Amino acid sequence: MSLRVLNPNAEVLNKSAALHMNINAAKGLQDVLKSNLGPKGTIKMLVGGAGDIKLTKDGNTLLKEMQIQNPTAIMIARTAVAQDDISGDGTTSTVIFIGELMKQSERYIDEGMHPRVLVDGFEIAKRATLQFLEKFKTPVVMGNEPDKEILKMVARTTVRTKLYEALADQLSDIVVNSVLCVRKPDEPIDLFMVEIMHMRHKFDVDTRLVEGLVLDHGSRHPDMKRRAENCYILTCNVSLEYEKSEINAAFFYSNAEQREAMIAAERRAVDERVKKIIELKDKVCAGTDNNFVVINQKGIDPSSLHLLQQAGIVALRRAKRRNMERLVLACGGEAVNSVDDLTPDCLGWAGLVYEHVLGEDKYTFVENVKNPHSCTILIKGPNDHTIAQIKDAVRDGLRAVKNTIEDEAVVLGAGAFEVAARQYLINEVKKTVQGRAQLGVEAFADALLVVPKTLAENSGLDTQDVIIGLTGEHDRGNIVGLNHQTGEPMDPQMDGIFDNYSVKRQIINSGPVIASQLLLVDEVIRAGRNMRKPA
Repeated sequence: MSLRVLNPNAEVLNKSAALHMNINAAKGLQDVLKSNLGPKGTIKMLVGGAGDIKLTKDGNTLLKEMQIQNPTAIMIARTAVAQDDISGDGTTSTVIFIGELMKQSERYIDEGMHPRVLVDGFEIAKRATLQFLEKFKTPVVMGNEPDKEILKMVARTTVRTKLYEALADQLSDIVVNSVLCVRKPDEPIDLFMVEIMHMRHKFDVDTRLVEGLVLDHGSRHPDMKRRAENCYILTCNVSLEYEKSEINAAFFYSNAEQREAMIAAERRAVDERVKKIIELKDKVCAGTDNNFVVINQKGIDPSSLHLLQQAGIVALRRAKRRNMERLVLACGGEAVNSVDDLTPDCLGWAGLVYEHVLGEDKYTFVENVKNPHSCTILIKGPNDHTIAQIKDAVRDGLRAVKNTIEDEAVVLGAGAFEVAARQYLINEVKKTVQGRAQLGVEAFADALLVVPKTLAENSGLDTQDVIIGLTGEHDRGNIVGLNHQTGEPMDPQMDGIFDNYSVKRQIINSGPVIASQLLLVDEVIRAGRNMRKPA
């Protein structure tokens, strides 16, 4: 108790107490998230301090929004959230895998085994499992024309764990098409070019993909067209509003004409810019029934709007910077920062631009573009809870498709990989390990089964029956997963249930590392400077 001498106010948990605190924290967090795993998982309701309600089964949202007090649980939650940031999925799996590793270790530690021996076994098992994953994965050739069906299956597997089946199947088509829309050969996929807009309107099944852009504002002039077809699109970042000079100057006039002349001089610079845009419109639209749309990042004042409206131009002001990038990718042309050298080459094209008014909100749709490299997923739902759930699912689906294209591989889902890896560790790896580290390998192998066990539990099936059925089939050399409807073993490849390779690899990498660190803690000392009790 040398620490007591140095700091009598320190709170100390000794060997077994410290270890059991960590194990209980991991098990507690596991129990909270366990029921959310898989397509049959339940939903949690989070109630904020102000009484606001959030309904979700997305592990990432839960861990971010829940106020966790226990330091060990916070550490596990951060690992799982980092998992989501890196690969977009697998938060719930990470938490329950770490919890199960701790639970399996507790059995051996209570029998007097040293945590260090277990940790060595974990390390051997982790390396062997990663090697097994390399052999087990199914390569997918992407090339210039990726196999849409495989991508849809991966997206469906991810999205079904967040939403009901009919909507999930519809969303997986939308998600795959949107990623293939923004994908460019030999460049990393930028998912920011998929705009996610939501409208509180109609039903969740009305969610659709707009090959073009949806802006969350409309034109500011009452007489401008609400619908225009065959439009040239000018994307610009030019101030079309009167700006006061930065120099303090006074101007004295003695009659009304002088005042009018002063106002005209002040407006001249802005009016000239507007005239250049109108000249370009007259040049490209002369003799045709084509329309002209200006989308500006900066402001357009009422006088300029009036001039543009007189010329038959539809103008939108204060567009988001992100949308300027997306507009150029969707419609073509280029974004201009000055009106001095305007040429028809810098114009984009859209077949249809129209405004949709919903309550007090206006939305502008830019559709029927020629060769889009940016698109919008328009989420609709009757209430905020539905929209938030669909948003989370769409984000995860987008990441899953992106991961598949980048990994060029998928892993069989429905618990097939976990059962196969467990059989490999028990039947082959364990024999090659010397001494007590074998028990660490065994604990790791048993912990892997937590995924199929939890899937069975959440589907209301008997866990023991399911595991015996799955391991029996694997022993006969058949790679099977769990059919959560019937509880029978089935071939995930036939049912199109695929997981991301990078997500699985990340879970196997991060889970044992955190579990090992927590097992090797033999003293918890609460003695930071700001934690000292007042004397």
